[in-house]
Amino acid sequence: MALAEFNSAGDLPEGVHRMTLNELVARFGGETSERKNVTARLMEIQRLARSTGKLARLIVFGSYVTAKPAPRDIDIILIMRDDFDMQACDAPTRTLFEHGPAQQRFGASLFWIRPAMLLNESLDSFIAHWQIKRDGNRRGIVEVIL
Repeated sequence: MALAEFNSAGDLPEGVHRMTLNELVARFGGETSERKNVTARLMEIQRLARSTGKLARLIVFGSYVTAKPAPRDIDIILIMRDDFDMQACDAPTRTLFEHGPAQQRFGASLFWIRPAMLLNESLDSFIAHWQIKRDGNRRGIVEVIL
């Protein structure tokens, strides 16, 4: 699957770009040692999240999905099924769902949600919100096809 080229700011064009994990790694995972390290973290996070049997969607955003040669971390949203229970996870997996410990262990900004947690917003609207950068501009983000 061909992914759009970066814009002049080094971001993907606005939108939620869908691709497989293999496509994501091929595009963003290996040109520098920093990218290889962050990709290894992504793979571990994805493996643990999938091991719950409750991962519905995985969204990647931030510097990993930009032209930046040396992203320091990876930003991920784990969308879990509504019947997900964090307490049912083993200790290493549970760390994914605790923001501070996840940052320390995985070098990642991890966020998670169950769709039922959204009160006045659709899941697609929630995901689209993560396209907004700190400066207010919009960028593209990636949904990994599970």
